[in-house]
Parts: sequence; structure tokens; C-alpha cells
Amino acid sequence: MTDNKFTVGLRLGGASHSVTVTAEDALMAALKVKLEQPTAAINFVRRCNKRGDRRHPHEAVAELTAPQQI
Repeated sequence: MTDNKFTVGLRLGGASHSVTVTAEDALMAALKVKLEQPTAAINFVRRCNKRGDRRHPHEAVAELTAPQQI
């Protein structure tokens, strides 16, 4: 079982955000974000794009210990 990184796009409070999540699959990544931000609408989940994600890094959700506003 290997962990993969996914980019999750979401809409929260009228603004779009993207976060990077470490998860087994796309569904688990979406559920992790939804757990942290229950009112968010998940727009997309995709595997991280190494080149693009390095240029425009997203917030990491997997390491969060306490809920935070995105």
C-alpha cells in the first residue's frame, strides 16, 4: 500500500481553493478535505502534477492536527 498525493479543488465561502492531500485514492483524498471543511463543495480531485504543483504549491491537509480555515 503506497500513499499518493492528490490535489483537491474546493469552493468554500464563495472562493476557490486547492489543497494537496496524501491518501490511498481520490475518494479518500476528497473525504479528508470534507472532514476538515464540511461546508466546502469539492470541485475536483486529481493526482498531483509534479511540475505544476511545485510552481504553485497548495496547502497540505494531511499533516493538519487541528481544523483550520482554508
